[in-house]
Amino acid sequence: MSVSPRLAAAEIVSAVLDEGRTLEAALAQTHSFKALEGRDRAFARAIASATLRRLGGIDAVLARFVQRPLPDGAKLARALLRTAAAQLLVLKTPPHAVVSETVTLANSARATAAFAKLMNAVLRKVASEGGAILEALPPGADLPGWLYARWRAAYGDGVAAEIAAALLEEPPLDLSVKSDAEGWAQRLGGVVLPTGAVRLAGDSRKAEDHPTPYPLPSRGGVETLPGFSEGEWWVQDAAAALPARLLGEVRGQDVLDLCAAPGGKTMQLAAAGARVTALDISAERLERVRANLSRTRLQAEIVCADALEWRSEPRFDAILLDAPCSATGTLRRHPDVAWVRRPTDLKALTDLQGRLLARAGAWLKPGGRLVYAVCSLEPEEGPEIVAAALKAGGWRRSEIGMDEVGEPLVSAEGDLRTLPSHLPDRGGMDGFYAARLVGAA
Repeated sequence: MSVSPRLAAAEIVSAVLDEGRTLEAALAQTHSFKALEGRDRAFARAIASATLRRLGGIDAVLARFVQRPLPDGAKLARALLRTAAAQLLVLKTPPHAVVSETVTLANSARATAAFAKLMNAVLRKVASEGGAILEALPPGADLPGWLYARWRAAYGDGVAAEIAAALLEEPPLDLSVKSDAEGWAQRLGGVVLPTGAVRLAGDSRKAEDHPTPYPLPSRGGVETLPGFSEGEWWVQDAAAALPARLLGEVRGQDVLDLCAAPGGKTMQLAAAGARVTALDISAERLERVRANLSRTRLQAEIVCADALEWRSEPRFDAILLDAPCSATGTLRRHPDVAWVRRPTDLKALTDLQGRLLARAGAWLKPGGRLVYAVCSLEPEEGPEIVAAALKAGGWRRSEIGMDEVGEPLVSAEGDLRTLPSHLPDRGGMDGFYAARLVGAA
């Protein structure tokens, strides 16, 4: 019996929202999704991604037509309703196909059969009236209320609305290349951004080897593009590629990449001629680093260890600390983050970030430089961590120049700050914060 991509999408969404799994984990662990191939697999992933990206708005539309919320135990039924609404409102799938198959799927399982008539009535209403309701919702309606309130407080209403609008669109595919960015951009049908990344212009076909959809310029997955097998480039958001560049000239220097997996920054540093030590606590994630290094024919020393317990002499000329964080800057690519994170997560994360930064200082040579980075939009995880480190002593800030990043992406304090709403006419970028610090001489 064939597996329905619509059912697989609902099971993925339920795994994220009801079980707290990341989208990447849900895709890897959902049996119905793993049984799909080709277009069906891409369709299921597109449905799940669209549902999570517009979840707040989808729920607001559904609330107009569902008199009483579904009971807590009706997890799959709720997921089927949400994913069907996403197909109607976001993916613009023909209503007859969506309503008919969703009702059939509901009728086919004991856990959802009792809700089949409700789904039929509600989805017909969504198809006819839901689009106008969704369009009329205020900025930030697709996000958890607590998260959007934080962004309004941190950036102001206008910028928060711009961020929310940028998150509605699927991101383009960005590449970091070993060399000859202009040549690879021309060969792949892309452009070189002022930040140095190669951005591909393409259609809506999906990369099979990524947890979220990416537009591609050719048929098939990213691995089919010229230069992939030869290891000439790797996928890396334009913003994510900036922190490693802020270390400056690293050729012939000893550089530590802390929290290195999956290896994009390790490859950047190795390609720039550094002697790289890549450290991460996860042996599984380090296998991805090894695979990426092997494909790109680059070298680094791999260390699997807890950075808070690892011992090393102060032998590094430079350190890149891309610290574990809430990842709220990556919602363009990982819309699940908005729904699996909680405001209470920040305390544990900021405590870890501060400890990692203090720990890293002991491994620098006198006067060595360190770049602290997080893919977060939350001030507590970025500027406040650095401010606390500077206040504690042992560091001085080395201000970042706009010429180093190619765009006006520098804060008043001289730190890097990118937002999803930056480069709006070129597809946006992830939200990153980075500060460059110099240790005591």
